[in-house]
Formats: sequence, structure tokens, C-alpha cells
Amino acid sequence: MTDTTPCVTYSNVFLHSLLDDGAAATSRSERREQQMLRAQAEALCAQCPMLSKCLTDAITRFDVAGFVAGTTRRQRQEIRSRLGVHINTDDLDTFAGVNSGRQFDRYEIYRMRAANPDQPLSAIAAKVGCSVSTVKRHLRRVEKEGGPSQRPARRMPTAAQVVAVADDVKRGVRRVAA
Repeated sequence: MTDTTPCVTYSNVFLHSLLDDGAAATSRSERREQQMLRAQAEALCAQCPMLSKCLTDAITRFDVAGFVAGTTRRQRQEIRSRLGVHINTDDLDTFAGVNSGRQFDRYEIYRMRAANPDQPLSAIAAKVGCSVSTVKRHLRRVEKEGGPSQRPARRMPTAAQVVAVADDVKRGVRRVAA
């Protein structure tokens, strides 16, 4: 008996270029292969004991590429949209010193400052990947709003909610919010 999941054991299936969302099969044989790969990946995911955890993590924690937990990247984006989940993608531009134009979470900056009051603002700026003036601006903004208590609470969906919405998305079901 093996302790590895099907996606590890059969990585040649899950990492196949024809399973990428943008992959367009150019011939009849490629379309057939693409359908077979997808059916095989879906069947392997369906029997995996980690399916629910893998799907929940792929929806709520990580923006992964490829075919994961029985879903494509587009399907996972749709599931997140329906559940109101937003995850931060890895911003590798910051590590390379490129300004990506991304927005910074002022409450996270405030939390970091409150947790490290003796740390210079430049250290917080370096951790966040912004300038000291950006840190100052966000700290002033949170203070002006009355502190961090004004931050809207974000609740993550349960694994059961993620699985239910994923099933709807995979079946093409559109539910109207009540």
C-alpha cells in the first residue's frame, strides 16, 4: 500500500499540458487525449481520501495552477467567486524589486505594527513589500477609521460548503442568491 495521493503517483496525468486551462487541442487526436486525461484525472481525484481537504485548500488558501481536486483553474475561480473568497496570489514581482501596483491590506499593516511596536516602520515595509510612506499612510487611515475594529469580518467557508459549490460549478448549476 502506498501513502502517496493519486496526483503524486500519476503526476504525468495531472501535469500534462493538455489539462491546462489555456491548452487548446489542435487536432482530433489531441481533443480525444485531452478528454481521456481529464476523465482519468477526475476519476483519480474522486477516489482520493484527501479530496475534500485538497479542494478546500485550493479554494481558500492557495491559487494553484493545473487540474487540482477534480477542478480546473477556471472552475476554482468560479467557486471562489460564488463563495466570496479572495486569496492573495504570490507576488513574485515584490521579491524581484518590481512595483506590481498591488493594493496593500491596511489592517494587516496595522496588525504588524501593533504586534511589533518597537520595530522600525522600514522593517514592516520590507516585510509587506512597500515603502515606508505607504506603511505610514495605511496606519493613519486605520487610525482615522477608529482602529482595526472597523474591519469587516471575513468568514471562510466550510469544507462542506466548498464541496457543494464545487459540485454545482462542475455540473453547470447556477444558483440565485436569496
